[in-house]
Amino acid sequence: MMPLFQKILVPLDGSEHSVHALKKAVQIAKKFEGQITLIHAYSLTLPVSVSPISMTETGAVTPELMSTLADAAHAHGTRILRNGEKKVQAEGVQVETLLREGHTVEEILKTAEEGKFDLIVMGARGLSRIKEIFLGSVSHGVTTHARCPVLVVK
Repeated sequence: MMPLFQKILVPLDGSEHSVHALKKAVQIAKKFEGQITLIHAYSLTLPVSVSPISMTETGAVTPELMSTLADAAHAHGTRILRNGEKKVQAEGVQVETLLREGHTVEEILKTAEEGKFDLIVMGARGLSRIKEIFLGSVSHGVTTHARCPVLVVK
């Protein structure tokens, strides 16, 4: 019989809650001799009020700004994943990282399904409460639609 929770997916966003979730995921992985995959998903949608300096005369966002935003989001996600990876490796648990561009909930769910993960361990709240009000919380979206168990850590 295969042990429970062999493959654990841990979404990271750099928040305190996601760090607590990572610690819990490491404990579970050690208990069940599992492996952890860290995922950071980011979206390049712009806020409603973008600085007029960054826009062209027609009001469109310049390609240069989009490129700069994409590079910054990618670098930020890479840093978050690298920090998480170091913490997991220090505990002697096998780990890999995934950086995805797209809607956060959709990317987590797609990854969990395609990777046949046994468990998702995630923080209860992310970095942006305002974003949660408008978009719905990531943890709510994942727990509602995931096909595997989800542990939400406070």
